[in-house]
Amino acid sequence: MTNSNPALSNTGLSNTGLFARAQAVIPGGVNSPVRAFGSVGGTPYVVERGEGPYVFDVEGRRYIDYVMSYGPGILGHAHPDVTAAIQHAASRGTSFGAPTENEVLLAEEMCRRIDGMDMVRLVNSGTEATMTAIRLARGATGRDTIIKFAGNYHGHSDALLVAGGSGVAQQGLKGSEGVTAGAVADTVVAPYNVVPEVDESVAVVIVEPVAANMGLIAPQPGFLQGLRDACDAAGALLMFDEVITGFRLCPGGAAEWSGVRPDLWAFGKVIGGGLPVGAFGASAEVMANLAPLGAVYQAGTLSGNPLATAAGIAQLSLLTPDAYEQLTATATALQDGMTEAFAAAGISASVPRVGPLLGVFFGAPLPTDFDEAKAICENVIYERFFHGMLEHGVALAPGAYEAIFPSLAHTADVVTATIEAVRSVAATL
Repeated sequence: MTNSNPALSNTGLSNTGLFARAQAVIPGGVNSPVRAFGSVGGTPYVVERGEGPYVFDVEGRRYIDYVMSYGPGILGHAHPDVTAAIQHAASRGTSFGAPTENEVLLAEEMCRRIDGMDMVRLVNSGTEATMTAIRLARGATGRDTIIKFAGNYHGHSDALLVAGGSGVAQQGLKGSEGVTAGAVADTVVAPYNVVPEVDESVAVVIVEPVAANMGLIAPQPGFLQGLRDACDAAGALLMFDEVITGFRLCPGGAAEWSGVRPDLWAFGKVIGGGLPVGAFGASAEVMANLAPLGAVYQAGTLSGNPLATAAGIAQLSLLTPDAYEQLTATATALQDGMTEAFAAAGISASVPRVGPLLGVFFGAPLPTDFDEAKAICENVIYERFFHGMLEHGVALAPGAYEAIFPSLAHTADVVTATIEAVRSVAATL
């Protein structure tokens, strides 16, 4: 399998040259650290465009893409319905600082799909969503303490960066310089898949209902329900960070998938069709604490941006029950094919799957928490696998802590080509 198509290269640019220029004007040459290839080595490819399941770099090479912008690309790149919606919205103006119809339509569609979520507030990123939802939980309960889980990544706000999974783990960090002791004084970190003690000082327990930032780790049976029960007993709120799982696992997200309903939700990625977006939601009672109804303040000049909401409406309209069946079937075919390819090569590897989400761990047994995942992810096998796949025209995330994101554009032929690449690379490990 080849990833070279010289006919597509007409820019005269190179990945190495552009990355060198970027390093002169952007810290590390990237606007999000994992893109620098620091945990896998080498020089990043620079994307020129995307189409369906593929991205093309500035040198004209084509890659089957499983990064998919870390989740938003659930339809594939440049889906015509989404691009048409963005173009139409852009022709009418890009930002107004006033209410628009599309933000109402997107909020209505989200609330329709999520049982128990009466209202949402649109923001500009997943970090904004989780950060503000934490503030809302504290305001609603009058309490200070938050509980999070090691290896769960909830964005880069100060109180949530500690033990933050892929966002910091791939940089070899435990947290971040510049975060004061006071900023995390009210943050308690617990091991994933263990129900912590929740007392009357706790405002909210925030969790990735399916952990997708320490590889892919499913919740153990009873874990999410145990959190629900513990929060109920203490009068604390339970929040699902569904920035990754929201509208990807199934129409109603992780709450529908697990049968456990949280009090608060945070969303991003899928709901913006690839444009910057975030949202948090809850019952009308909880959301009544948010300004202008209540005393918990939040604002944003670009919140509810008309381009992002147009893209999100178009994308959600195509995520039907049949679409989720297709996504899950694609992920299952990849899981089966990759598992067989590793076994045939004598490689100790696991390919966990939760619905349409996949991961890969080079080692055994399958981890259940961050410490176990870290012990596997910090070997060098993923680095070798990543570069081997890239040479065979398949782009995975440049870090062992990330998930694999199949899309509706990954057809059976694309899956077959991917498995052939896995088979070839596995034989060299």
